[in-house]
Amino acid sequence: MVAKRKRRKTPNNTAEDIGRPSRWRLQHGGFTEGVREADPETGGPVVHRYAIDTLGVMLNNGTITREMHDAGAIFRRQFRAAALDTLRAMPLIRVHGGRSVDTTTEQQFQAREKVAAAIDALGGPASPAGACVWHVVGLESSITEWARRSGWGGRPIGHAQGQGVLVSALGVLAAHYGLTRVAA
Repeated sequence: MVAKRKRRKTPNNTAEDIGRPSRWRLQHGGFTEGVREADPETGGPVVHRYAIDTLGVMLNNGTITREMHDAGAIFRRQFRAAALDTLRAMPLIRVHGGRSVDTTTEQQFQAREKVAAAIDALGGPASPAGACVWHVVGLESSITEWARRSGWGGRPIGHAQGQGVLVSALGVLAAHYGLTRVAA
């Protein structure tokens, strides 16, 4: 019989925090609970966690149209090509000599210009739509996480309002990329 481990009371695990998501989960939210199965090599239990695709879930639920989903996918591709995410790998080749060398490629510059144009079409980076697309589509945060971090007039935004901001922003992005159909 395996003895239960006692939970230590630490700054990250106070009595108020029990039952709440961990700080890691809040930062990297959007993961499913996971699929439990036996490891084929050792036979021990393993958990496979999968990231949730917010745009895919919204498309499957009928919350957004195919054009809105495709606009979000285009923005996400451009955002990744622009290397605007905060996680960076160390370059495999280092330039010695003490001088700072700009390693931004021409493709990254072009992608950054496209991302900037899309954000401007949404009202700029300080607008709710621009900030929502940057964080939820570009950085792939959850809507709830973005809504919790953002605020309107000093008050937090609810999940439903955050989802509404994202839906409207994706509609504007679809028009910006020329994906919307005009009824005759």
